Amino acid sequence: MTKPTVILRHCGDYDPHRIEKIAADGLDQMGLQPHGRTLVKPNVVASGEMFPHAYTRPEFVEGILRALKSRGSKMRELAVGERSGITMPTRFAFKYAGYYEMAKRVGDVKLYHFDEHTQVEIPLYHQGRLRDSFFTPEPVAKADFFVNCPKFKAHPWTTVTFSMKNYIGIQDDRHRLIDHDHALNYKVADLQYITQPQFIATDAIIAGEGRMLTPLPYRLDLIAMGNNQVAFDSVCCHIIGVDPMSVDHIRLAHERGFGPIDLDKINICGDVPLEEAQERAQDFEVGLIRVEEYFKDTNIQAYSGPPPSDVDEYCWGGCPGALEEAIEILRVYDKTTDEKLPPMHIVFGAYDGPLDVKAGEKVVFMGDCATFRGKIAGNNVEVESLYRDRSEIDPKNFNVDDIFVKMAKVETMLLKNRNNDVMRIAGCPVSVAEQVLLLVKVAQTKNPYLDPKQVIGFVSCYLSMRTRTALKRVLQQPYQRSGPTIRGDARPDQNRAPDDADRDLEWV
Repeated sequence: MTKPTVILRHCGDYDPHRIEKIAADGLDQMGLQPHGRTLVKPNVVASGEMFPHAYTRPEFVEGILRALKSRGSKMRELAVGERSGITMPTRFAFKYAGYYEMAKRVGDVKLYHFDEHTQVEIPLYHQGRLRDSFFTPEPVAKADFFVNCPKFKAHPWTTVTFSMKNYIGIQDDRHRLIDHDHALNYKVADLQYITQPQFIATDAIIAGEGRMLTPLPYRLDLIAMGNNQVAFDSVCCHIIGVDPMSVDHIRLAHERGFGPIDLDKINICGDVPLEEAQERAQDFEVGLIRVEEYFKDTNIQAYSGPPPSDVDEYCWGGCPGALEEAIEILRVYDKTTDEKLPPMHIVFGAYDGPLDVKAGEKVVFMGDCATFRGKIAGNNVEVESLYRDRSEIDPKNFNVDDIFVKMAKVETMLLKNRNNDVMRIAGCPVSVAEQVLLLVKVAQTKNPYLDPKQVIGFVSCYLSMRTRTALKRVLQQPYQRSGPTIRGDARPDQNRAPDDADRDLEWV
């Protein structure tokens, strides 16, 4: 079989025409011709002036779209689709990322907000799957030519977020949160069975170092392109000095036959040799830090026990990492956040060690799996697990609160516990949003969701999203449709899911 190709090209600025030329050359070199429904999936987890390095820049996407138009004579539709960060309307993220203006400049481009679209059930058949099916938005399931445009970033839960991890945005909130815990890497690997991209182009001009939502800028002056996700992510790992086999979702996808990891099995080309790319990234930090260490020398003392797992000693994909992202968001909006935070203790997982708590200090047990038996400030305290095995969770009946419901719940929980020093926040996971809201109330710091610079835009986008989804529920009755396999499915060797020919799809 032909080796997968990864192309490394120099690009020192966000010039859409320069990016278009590079992307068009990449498509030609790999013999790719966009056709049918062509869908571009960027990373717009967050955007705007507060999160300048978290998302795939609009100039980058513009260049990719123009290249696709120039090479896609047989396209029926050219679209961009994404589900931004949980509880954040994708319309809001698109607005502050400049995507609406970008789409107008390119012309004849449709924007899909995945949180507003019908979800399609995709059955899974492979060994070791977390569950028997996944749900993905209809535009993803119907795409003929899928283009992945991630941001080159570190990630505090999965080490890196390159091409494969960008798939977390091809689910809506209620399906995305399920298994977003110690099994997150396994979930990302399972998502590969939904579809595989024919073309990958990553925004590595200014990469994101250390974190996911509030990364530090790191100039790489690179555009990386490829036609196989495992090979692509492997090369990106080698650029920053990470062993791809140490990143579980990459290792799992490789072991399941989605692509090679060994560099001698990958055709690496372009005007930037791998060695030069590695020199550019020699000080890049991935930010994979345990929560106890992350909050060392702050007013938050964190404690972590193991999650309910036979193999994982730490919940990299759940509540601890969400707390790290939450504090960084607050630090962006209020530089005095650390000074305002009173001494407090936050406990994750099955913790059986001591808690060094002084009288009057708050203790928060975070998440369903938090457990503890012992003394806190001289008092006996017993915290039982609320964790439900994932086999008991039905994605069809799983609900997720929107941001205003979360605000009300956090407010109510704190009001009920105003005279208690020990409290519990349930959830698996407890989302970044909920942990932000907790810290906002405890520290009396600025609430990012009510920031005067963007609150009107946020509420407007929220109401637009809620109105549109409500209308769709009224006008679009659930139905089942049987038919041939949808194009673009993801069998490792043939771009299709194993054994899924002529399957039934449930539209919910």
